[in-house]
Amino acid sequence: MVARRVTGEYAARLIVIGILIGLPIAALSARWLKPAIEIRARVAEAGGWTPADLTAAVGQPLHLRLTSDDVIHGFAVGQSAWPALDVEPGKVVETTLLFETPGRYVYYCTRWCGLGHWRMRGTIEVTGPTVESETAPQPLYAQLGIKIDEPHVAESVPGARPSPSRGAKFGASLPAALLNADYYRAHSPVEAWRDLRAEANTTSLSDDEVWDVVAFLWQSNTSEAVLAEGQRLFAANCTACHGEGGAGDGIAAQALANNEHEALTEFGQHTVAPADFTDLSRMLGASPALLQGKIIRGGMGTGMPYWGPIFTEAQTWALVDYLWTFVFDY
Repeated sequence: MVARRVTGEYAARLIVIGILIGLPIAALSARWLKPAIEIRARVAEAGGWTPADLTAAVGQPLHLRLTSDDVIHGFAVGQSAWPALDVEPGKVVETTLLFETPGRYVYYCTRWCGLGHWRMRGTIEVTGPTVESETAPQPLYAQLGIKIDEPHVAESVPGARPSPSRGAKFGASLPAALLNADYYRAHSPVEAWRDLRAEANTTSLSDDEVWDVVAFLWQSNTSEAVLAEGQRLFAANCTACHGEGGAGDGIAAQALANNEHEALTEFGQHTVAPADFTDLSRMLGASPALLQGKIIRGGMGTGMPYWGPIFTEAQTWALVDYLWTFVFDY
């Protein structure tokens, strides 16, 4: 009897210990081993991502199984460091996302898949404890009151592409108020040209030489690393419409100019030819803040997509800096 009692007590203890250990393990297993959500990708005209709206919770993994029904697509989550995944027809690729903060995240296609490529987007609503934080500031164009849909054309342009290397020799004599990022981002090149033209120490310079000084100012507000990042982003997201050389002659340019985008015309919307970043009158009248606004918000009614939920602020400025390589002879 004693032996049986001891054995029974021992067994009971083991059961209790097993329950105490097993319950948390079971809870964690249920949390981490939830079935994956299957997402199918099709070109935008055929439906895009299905499903396009997902939900998740902070700290809980979101398992995804992705496949394509037609062409190669790419999958990435905007404003995140998660690497993009190729989603190939007939193949399945799996990934697990873990979010640290609540909010709405946008996932998108990273592979050019047709005129509706930019419409290949979905959302992930992540719930969780609200973290008190400062209100995000408005984009600079909004702070400055810039109306980005209005034309901003330079009334004066140089005879050739301005050269920062030629303008560098005058850099030491420039007023400090012009040699900072705040001035660069808030002013167009033609405004800087007018401000420089009014300086006493530029009276001996020709108009084109002052343009070279403007080019020097613009180049001094970026770096090789930032320009390389801007070039990478431009090549991956912008060349299909704007072309590798920025002249608005990408593979989709003619269809956009001819308003051949069926997915938009069905809803009464129209597209226009992509912007030509080599057009001096257009670009020299635009401030970096205006260009960043176009990238963040998109061009209303033009076919230019909005990239605000996709790119980080640093990436938008890198793209803006790179656009000036089509204007100035860097």
